[in-house]
Amino acid sequence: MSVPLLTTGLSDAWFGYRDQRALLNSLLRSEANSAAARIETFLDTIKNQLSWTVRLNWSADTRDQHRFDALGVLRQVPAVISITLVDGDRVEQLFLSRIDLNRIASGIDRSRDPAVSGARSTQLWYGPVIYYQGSEPHMTIGLSGNRKAAGIVVAEINLKLIWDVISAIEVGENGQAFILDETNKLFAHPDISRVLRGTDDATLIAMRDLRRAIDEAEGEAIVAKNISNGNVVIAMSAVSGTGWAVFVEQPLSEAFAPIYSALWRTAGLMLAAAAFSALLAFWLARRMARPIGELEKGADHIGAGDFDYRIEIATGDELELLANRFNLMARGLAVSQERSERISRLKRFLAPQVAELVEKSGDESVLAGQRAEVVVVFCDLRGFTAFSAGSEPDEIMQVLSDYHEALGSIITRYEATLTNFSGDGLMILVNAPVRCAEPAIRAVDMAIEMQTEIQKLVTQWRSRGYELGFGVGLAIGEATVGRIGYEGRVEYTAIGNVVNLASRLCSSADNDQILIDPVLAETARGNFSLVSLGRRRFKGYEKQLAVFSVSHS
Repeated sequence: MSVPLLTTGLSDAWFGYRDQRALLNSLLRSEANSAAARIETFLDTIKNQLSWTVRLNWSADTRDQHRFDALGVLRQVPAVISITLVDGDRVEQLFLSRIDLNRIASGIDRSRDPAVSGARSTQLWYGPVIYYQGSEPHMTIGLSGNRKAAGIVVAEINLKLIWDVISAIEVGENGQAFILDETNKLFAHPDISRVLRGTDDATLIAMRDLRRAIDEAEGEAIVAKNISNGNVVIAMSAVSGTGWAVFVEQPLSEAFAPIYSALWRTAGLMLAAAAFSALLAFWLARRMARPIGELEKGADHIGAGDFDYRIEIATGDELELLANRFNLMARGLAVSQERSERISRLKRFLAPQVAELVEKSGDESVLAGQRAEVVVVFCDLRGFTAFSAGSEPDEIMQVLSDYHEALGSIITRYEATLTNFSGDGLMILVNAPVRCAEPAIRAVDMAIEMQTEIQKLVTQWRSRGYELGFGVGLAIGEATVGRIGYEGRVEYTAIGNVVNLASRLCSSADNDQILIDPVLAETARGNFSLVSLGRRRFKGYEKQLAVFSVSHS
């Protein structure tokens, strides 16, 4: 009796140890990878912001723009302490700092600066980690533009955020993380005093050997000695491009505490009910191991998106019922995924209501190329080009955001199709791809509501000093409508003379005007108040065309 019980206990402990090692490996590597990814994101964000400062060639005309771009980086990225802009001849043109005096056109020769030389040779250069006034870690980043004339930017970066990342990592009760630089020197650790004290040669050699051992284990977590000479389970993840390595460790005694507890429990069970426990464990293991394995395998497949996978279990008990539930769930998820992808694909160029209608009917023939009578609506902002040339980017983006938000809700409500928008200009179709009753009346009603809503915004904009207006042009007629594009990108649009005419009417419209062509005017005359504006000549048309304005006040 004792032999099988002891064998069962030891085998459980062994397999538990292997499972715990796998769990620890997954947990520690996940934490290390997550920390490395956050550090890489932190550095990539800085690099992307700095790239804006080296996009223009240096000249007297671009000096102010370079300064504006550098100030924008300081505003957007608090970790950047200072920025130095060097021209294509490696001469300092601008120095901006949070802690030192700024310099403009100092003419300092930066050709011997390691950051400048490194950035010129590799485009992106990371300097060594140093400690500003013996406390916070800093480093230098050098980045060159795509052209020599665009120059080089050198930035001093405060790495305190990396300390915050490391200090936030907790594995169990006593697990922690730390970072080594490319020379295996410790520069980030929850215990800052350990970093500030520096490391001796023996510690550097130990850290180098630790790093090499994990590399030889192909990134798997290993059991080793940590900085404090304690036994730990430790994993590592490299930070791309910097030579840094993030280590996450957990004390060995804590990591395998569940194994030790399991051994004590096994011993207690052996003394209390050896025979019953052994027989019951053996029977349950044989009965449940394969179905549970199948369930786990099926869950992995379904979790990975393989909704065609089916779990085959024929035990006649709750496990079989659970497997059947999994299979039903997979079928439902497959149908749901297909429907979601279909709707998402249609919503790229159709109104949400139209996309839902096409999806429910299961017929996309309405999107094929065909001739149809449509009302084409063009609209854009008056004075937007001058406004964008003299305004800050965030002001421009806010105006466009408010503008598109107001128009988008109206277009959706009228179930019109937004075929294209570029900046402040929009092209909208009514009566395609899905036909509607009285498309001319619907289109004019929509244009009036659009003009009313945007005029409210125009009043707000002008109170801020933005000289903007809004004009709309509509035309009705035959056009070829359908999908155009290629496999990775499709759009629904219209082609024909009516499109050109609507565009010309929009261009001719003043602020608060809705201009329509004679055909649409004749159709809508009994429902709206129209004003004849006489005949006008438009580009691309040999004869002058009659133009009408819709009164909407």
